Amino acid sequence: MSASEYKRQAAEFAAEMVRDGMVVGLGTGSTAAFVVDALGRRHKDEGLRFVAIPTSVATEQQAQGLGIPLTTFADHATVDLTIDGADEIQRGTLNLIKGLGGALLREKIVAAASSRLVIIADDSKLVDHLGMKTLLPVEVTPFGWEATVRHLEKFGAQASPRRNRDGAFFVSDGGNLILDCKFHEIVDAAQLEQDIRSVVGVVESGLFVGMATEAVVAGSEGLSRLAVG
Repeated sequence: MSASEYKRQAAEFAAEMVRDGMVVGLGTGSTAAFVVDALGRRHKDEGLRFVAIPTSVATEQQAQGLGIPLTTFADHATVDLTIDGADEIQRGTLNLIKGLGGALLREKIVAAASSRLVIIADDSKLVDHLGMKTLLPVEVTPFGWEATVRHLEKFGAQASPRRNRDGAFFVSDGGNLILDCKFHEIVDAAQLEQDIRSVVGVVESGLFVGMATEAVVAGSEGLSRLAVG
């Protein structure tokens, strides 16, 4: 079975966690898109009543196309349940790297306002230490990004701005740049997150430390529900 099918399995399982009356955070990326599809079907076929806060323009457009009712933080201070993907999931801690899709700031805002953050993924996303397989995205202001890079290098990062296929800078939904940072090994994710966020010019990092309450992971051995510890 393909990784895409494993993602779909995890997404459809997590979509069943949504109940009537919930405020739901909708993640961004290929895995989260399966959740939005599943919730669109549940809303249409089962009459499931919920409202959603999307974490990106792309997710917002997908949800609108499926008739999912949307809301904002102006009307709801907290989110009952957010379902999102991740680029890496650290075993044991459920610390995450997110943001390869470029929506890390909005994803973290929604996650921080959520009572539950359920991460869905195929088992290739599980790692012993963050940074083993993927770069760490850091969202920064366009002004002075070169200076921001030099500050991040002091923490051991090899950082470069993300670019589109045409060579232009990738610009997030928030109007910021994304620096993709390579670290040899992230031993202390909490400390590194604190260090990165202390740099003037950094808007947010793709380290999600202590935020996930559960991960639903699908692979060749079936579906697993992972919790901290």
